[in-house]
Amino acid sequence: MLYICILSLIYNYAEQLLNNPPLQNADVVLILGNRAYLNGKPNPCLTGRVDKGLTLANEGLTSILVMSGGLDHEDKKIEALTMEAYARNQGFKGTILLESQSNSTLENLTFSRIILKKNGIKSVIITSEPFHMWRIRKLVEAGSLGNEFNVSFAAATTQCRLNCGILFKGSLREPLAIIFNYAKGYF
Repeated sequence: MLYICILSLIYNYAEQLLNNPPLQNADVVLILGNRAYLNGKPNPCLTGRVDKGLTLANEGLTSILVMSGGLDHEDKKIEALTMEAYARNQGFKGTILLESQSNSTLENLTFSRIILKKNGIKSVIITSEPFHMWRIRKLVEAGSLGNEFNVSFAAATTQCRLNCGILFKGSLREPLAIIFNYAKGYF
């Protein structure tokens, strides 16, 4: 029953974000990593997140992207570097900052904070899969990114979600990740 309640929260928040994209400018878009490759091709769950960042940049909401993701143990690629290469191949000419040490959502936020502070960033739009956004918001509210940034959220509409919707394996795994994060005291 708890699992179903959490899944409902995730789904409702995802739909809210998808229907209400950010409208205010931010210094950067922080794009959280995911597995780099799938079946020998760039993972659409990862490239969709970058596409959302590119869309926000093209809409004039930012000119700087932060790619956050460390070593992908499944294919031995650095997620941040894979995202950077993809963004450049899509024609992005703006500034890209890299956080390439993280191996979890908590680490994405914690390690990105250092880069954001070092670069004088004050406002951030965080993007990831829609099902991932509720946990990200809770981690941010708990201070994992620090409290010195104005943070908003933008859900990425990726092939992962479009192909499978709420039945995507990541969305089914997410309630367990939330329970784990809560049990560890992360929020």
